[in-house]
Amino acid sequence: MTGSASLEDVRHLVDPDRVHRDLYTDPGIYAREQTRLWARAWVYIGHDSQTPAVGDYYTTEIAGQSLLMLRKSADEVTVVMNRCAHKGSLLVHDTHGNCGKVLRCPYHAWTYRLDGSLLAIPLKKDYEGTNLSSCPSGKGLSAPGAVMNYKGFVFVRLSEEGPDFASYFGEALATLDNMVARAPDGELSVLGQPLRNVIQCNWKLYLENVNDTVHPISTHESAAAAAKDVAESLPETSDTVLAMEQLLPFGAGYTFYSEMGARVLPYGHSVLGTKFSIHTGYAALPDYQRDLEARHGEAAAKEILQFSPQNTVLYPSLAAKASPMILRVVRPLALDRTLVEVWAFAPKNGPARLRQRAASYARLVFSPMSVVAHDDVHLFESQQRALLCSGNEWLSLHRGYQEGEIDQTPASIDSGNNEWVIRNQHRGWLALMGESA
Repeated sequence: MTGSASLEDVRHLVDPDRVHRDLYTDPGIYAREQTRLWARAWVYIGHDSQTPAVGDYYTTEIAGQSLLMLRKSADEVTVVMNRCAHKGSLLVHDTHGNCGKVLRCPYHAWTYRLDGSLLAIPLKKDYEGTNLSSCPSGKGLSAPGAVMNYKGFVFVRLSEEGPDFASYFGEALATLDNMVARAPDGELSVLGQPLRNVIQCNWKLYLENVNDTVHPISTHESAAAAAKDVAESLPETSDTVLAMEQLLPFGAGYTFYSEMGARVLPYGHSVLGTKFSIHTGYAALPDYQRDLEARHGEAAAKEILQFSPQNTVLYPSLAAKASPMILRVVRPLALDRTLVEVWAFAPKNGPARLRQRAASYARLVFSPMSVVAHDDVHLFESQQRALLCSGNEWLSLHRGYQEGEIDQTPASIDSGNNEWVIRNQHRGWLALMGESA
């Protein structure tokens, strides 16, 4: 294919139980994703705790467009395009910072209020009698099609067209709800800056792996074996116990993952580990549990703490864990290049152990230098290269497939090893790439 793929080009690439390699290797498919999927989906921008003070900003790029999440008042953040209305210069060049009381373009000093409206321009008299005030340049900064701050989690839909927020995410929001509910005072905050890893692979390969429960047994065999060897010689009071608590479950067998359950949802969203996960067995924190009981009641607090899914995918940009509180944010940079940001969270006034768990898990499992992530990255990048080899052009997703499942979303799955959760991502992909979502 050349240029952007057409709808007909896209439809024949996704079968009920397999997908074509062009999804990962064809520039035309990637171009259509930028203009269709990433424009019409609700995409995660950041958490409002990343911009705590008025004037604080955080920048990111989605589908080639630079966006600016900005704290415009003590109670509100907004999202605008990081592009001056005058001649298109970037307004800010750093990933994060504080712009003060106004946004000022470094090129010609056009100045904007923190809500994006135009405040002042140099040589104002020279514009008298022109059409500036009636054209887009005179109306201030552009904004994405829609913005939603959901309990501190900020999402945008670039396009004016597309599903509304609640209809799009539906049940998938339960994991974000759970994260907030785990905070005794209802407030979360990010723990510093994220771990960033640029991987030389297509973004879909990474996101599929979030729902792949079969690979840990082989891919991470050496990490689990090393953790087991270390754990056998550790005293119970060792500071390394937390690391073992988080690494040892990677050695769980196929049966463990099979029994954890999953749920598939519309638009490619899913919850893996509806019954339990590798995160279910963390040691109890009695004082913290009593704080939650004071807020929610004993029964509700118990239910909140029991919900610890392996991963919730809020397609296409986010993979969330409720315990430890981890968000993985997926940002496509090119057909074969993906940025993954790993953000750790904790309740603002929660126990130190929760902050330690989140920071430790992020470092142990998702750091580019971790004993776990380098296994995955090696395979993602080798898979991307190998997909260009001649021969079989299809990727198998047959495990657990049954006729008729395509019409059963949402649906609960007994086995976490069923590739339905991955097939479901591609059905969400196909819907967003098509004429209607």
